[in-house]
Amino acid sequence: MKIKVLASVVFAAALLMTACDDTTDTIGTSLTDNKDLLNVETDTFTVSDIYSVKADSVLSRSTTGYLGKIRDPETGAYVTGNFMTQFNTLENYSYPAKDSIVSRNAAGEIIADSCSIRLYYTTFYGDSLATMNMTAYEMKTPMSEGVKYYSNFDPVAEGLVNTTGLHVNKTYTLADLTTSEADRSSSSYTPSIKVNLNKPYTKDGVTYNNYGTYIMRKYYEDPSRFKNSYNFIHDVCPGFYFKINDGLGSMAYVKISQLNVYFRYTNDSILSGMSTFAGTEEVLQATNITNDDAAIQSMVNDKTCSYLKTPAGIFTEIALPVDEILANHENDTINSAKIVLQRINNTTHGKYALGVPETLLMIPKDSLTSFFANGEVADYKRSFLATYSSSKNTYTFNNISGMITYMAGLKSSGVNQTNPDWNKVVIVPVTATYVTKTNSYGQTEQVLAKITHDMSLSSTRIVGGEENKYDPVKISVVYSKFKH
Repeated sequence: MKIKVLASVVFAAALLMTACDDTTDTIGTSLTDNKDLLNVETDTFTVSDIYSVKADSVLSRSTTGYLGKIRDPETGAYVTGNFMTQFNTLENYSYPAKDSIVSRNAAGEIIADSCSIRLYYTTFYGDSLATMNMTAYEMKTPMSEGVKYYSNFDPVAEGLVNTTGLHVNKTYTLADLTTSEADRSSSSYTPSIKVNLNKPYTKDGVTYNNYGTYIMRKYYEDPSRFKNSYNFIHDVCPGFYFKINDGLGSMAYVKISQLNVYFRYTNDSILSGMSTFAGTEEVLQATNITNDDAAIQSMVNDKTCSYLKTPAGIFTEIALPVDEILANHENDTINSAKIVLQRINNTTHGKYALGVPETLLMIPKDSLTSFFANGEVADYKRSFLATYSSSKNTYTFNNISGMITYMAGLKSSGVNQTNPDWNKVVIVPVTATYVTKTNSYGQTEQVLAKITHDMSLSSTRIVGGEENKYDPVKISVVYSKFKH
């Protein structure tokens, strides 16, 4: 028991010191002396195989939709974002009683006063005054829960969009100059792109004066269509696709999509009502990204560094020096393995320079696709997160010992003889979502809930490549073993 306690104390101290200090040269001598029962050793190895790999496409399910077209300041190539979304309804949603609706036509039939879609964005890239043009299309069929939609998925080509049905053309600027400057400056103001759906709409041979009237009448015909989001999506509104037609200079990061129906009803007096159906995490949303393949490939071909570029652009692949780490340490425990990726400052500057990826995921190469497809989160055993340090200009993975141990197991089982990627990891820019939970002690804590591909516009270079001219990347390892 005493030996186990001693080992725990030493391991904890070793981990603490490697996390706080960039050097590990004195750990062995500072933690132990000749009378101790534990040997602690350190070593540092060069990580030379670091290179760019083309991402091609990524799983694009996200709560953010990307809409716009910009010219990449690094390459001069165009990047376009279009997105499709479904709308959520509250469980057992209900309109006011039918006989209380005041909004009616000359024949006494219920109508909506107006209907619109609002695309609310909190951030954007580019020029807020750039004139853009897009079309909002009603989907022909809903997106399927059983399908993984990737960033290169084209819903028009795949037949999900009703291009001859309801579609509304919209010219806009992200700085909505139709709203007063005072309102735009208000803390409660959230900018949005508004798409009116007030033209006549025909469905199944019936013509409605606007899309909102169609929504309301579908409810009063059968309220069960609004019982849940599945019924609403499959029986009423399959969703919309927003596609850029023209314009250049802005990309909106749409956080909330809302379908709003306006009407009047009586409750002692005449009141204005609005029913809202939002694009939320409960329903599907996917962005279609168009990149310039030639521009991406030219960056991949650059051997002086390695790139990380989003959206759906470039990842970095690293071959970890597992053989060197294990040499003469086959019977030791690997307590810590720290790797620091040094960022190289961008050569493109100015107002519209691309941002730096904030969060990176390290994952075994053979687990890359399944990790996102299965909705996994970093477990710090075989998958790890690192965040960008602006003060050091680095990304630090403080302890990937679990990854080294996992790969050591692959080697001992002989997998390395048949799988050339057994010791390779991929570095991927991601968006990490945390939620606040209360633990068993009544304390609140932030818990990692979801990881998705970073679909924003960002780019950076890191030290690597066959023609690297900077100090090579190092991995620092702490070993331990009991004395016999």
